[in-house]
Amino acid sequence: MTTADVVGPDRALPPEEEQLPGGVAGLYHRAWLNLRTGNLGAIPIIVGEILVVIIFGLTATNFFTAVNFVNLITQTAGTAMLAYGVVFVLLLGEIDLSIGYLAGIGALIVAELQLPGSSWQMNGILAMLVAIAACALIGGVQGSIVAFIGVPSFVVTLGGFLIWQGVILNKLEQRGTIIIQDRWINYTDAYIFSHWLGWIIAAILTALYPISILYKLVVARGTQIAQQNWPLVALKAVGIGIAVFGTVAIANHGKIISTPEGLPLAGVIIILFFVLLTFLAKWTTFGRHVYAVGGNAEAARRAGINVSRIRVVVFMISGATAAMGGIIFAAQVNSVALTFPPGNLLLNAIAAAVIGGVSLFGGRGEVRGALLGAILIGTLQNGLNTLSVSNGWIYIITGLVLLGAVMLDTVAVRLQARSGR
Repeated sequence: MTTADVVGPDRALPPEEEQLPGGVAGLYHRAWLNLRTGNLGAIPIIVGEILVVIIFGLTATNFFTAVNFVNLITQTAGTAMLAYGVVFVLLLGEIDLSIGYLAGIGALIVAELQLPGSSWQMNGILAMLVAIAACALIGGVQGSIVAFIGVPSFVVTLGGFLIWQGVILNKLEQRGTIIIQDRWINYTDAYIFSHWLGWIIAAILTALYPISILYKLVVARGTQIAQQNWPLVALKAVGIGIAVFGTVAIANHGKIISTPEGLPLAGVIIILFFVLLTFLAKWTTFGRHVYAVGGNAEAARRAGINVSRIRVVVFMISGATAAMGGIIFAAQVNSVALTFPPGNLLLNAIAAAVIGGVSLFGGRGEVRGALLGAILIGTLQNGLNTLSVSNGWIYIITGLVLLGAVMLDTVAVRLQARSGR
């Protein structure tokens, strides 16, 4: 057995799919095959997002405003960052319950390192890098306990949940609230690009998808992976362009009092991490090994994959993204206090990944699912807040959406098992 035998996001096509016609006719046949075999991809969550936007657009008077749209981007950014790490952990069939308080540790580290007048004061950018590295190291330690000692990840990260919560409480009970004054740290939430720079960023991001297709054609030429349904590629490229340029157009249209709004840096950060982590998952040997271990750890081990190392690195990624998410959350309030992190942060991050189609059974899902899931949760909670719905109902509705996503995932797994995909 080799690593090529293990199912990944860019696996060789099954015989039934290889026989599909090309062109526009192939789109219909491929859609029907995917529906019949439970390979729904991002369609359910995109449809759900559209429905949520329509509902709140008709019922909440301030929902369809540019200012609220920019607020939605910044409010979603932190959750999306944590959800990215959750994707890799879930792909292994593991769980990380410590990410909420790891986010708090990341925020606490940058808050301490930027303190004016302290002997350890450093530039905000360097402080953020140190915080991310420290949380990645913590994630690596937790992952090592899972990988080398064999303690279940649920138990290890539950212990981490309690330990890092205790560290934050001990520190902040003595010090009180720590104000973040460094502009580079606060920029992660507050910085707004000028209108013309927003358009340039939109053009660059729109070009990334065609570039990825070209990359695929070059590195995978002569294989099934390199074959493309060009009408589908064109449709995706147009859709991405509309989404990106539409986002910038709406953001540029807003004003707070007399100050013009624009594309927030937080939105660009989550897209950059999305691109990097998607490349890591889909186009590197490490990414293929993650899918292999999640699909069948024993088969992966027999194929020569260092399963323990994969587990450790995945938990390091989870720790690093949690730190970045925590920094963004801290920048939103320019401080770190005893109430940090938000109580629903852990559940929202896990829910975002699961709602986005990442399987709880391991081996199936993509980074884009975390982004789409975070956007759906953010939109749902933003709209409910706009309608002045109580927090209790917000939790209930979010839980129902999560339950529905898990049920859909379970049905999809059964359909795929029956179809042999």
